[in-house]
Amino acid sequence: WGVLPTTASAVEQTARFREFTATTSKADLIVFASLENSFNSEMLETLHSGIPLRFVFYLELYKTTKDWPDELLASISFHHIMQFDTLKESYRVTLEEENNKELSFKSLFEAQKIINEVSGARVIDLQQLVPERLYKLRIRAELYQKTLPLGLHSVFPFLSWWDVETDWSTIEFKY
Repeated sequence: WGVLPTTASAVEQTARFREFTATTSKADLIVFASLENSFNSEMLETLHSGIPLRFVFYLELYKTTKDWPDELLASISFHHIMQFDTLKESYRVTLEEENNKELSFKSLFEAQKIINEVSGARVIDLQQLVPERLYKLRIRAELYQKTLPLGLHSVFPFLSWWDVETDWSTIEFKY
């Protein structure tokens, strides 16, 4: 507990979106995305001590017009939360955008796969989009421990050091 990470070890590799795409359901514009390099050793140590990890995803949809400022049509955010049950030695992932759906895993690898995936998140009702217009969709994620119970700040003093976020990933499309 007494060793503090160096700045270089806070993120071994840069967290980023490996895949990012948008498509439509019958009624909505929906998004699929996958993060990579989202975990570091300090995050895993904290998770295994019983403190949940919270990933926050941000999505923004803009209507674009040549020679005119982009118009923000939708801005949403949602959490993915991973917890480790030290007694059952299992992982629980909660997906806020899916009505707080909870999934349980024995494998850290499987839990990481799910917390890193945005799978069909609703962005906007299709009736709000104009056919043949250009749109820009952006996504980013913040990967950090948002809050600690009182008294644990002295046990995990490094947590404020490993706030990690991705750059914005952007796709442009015509509806």
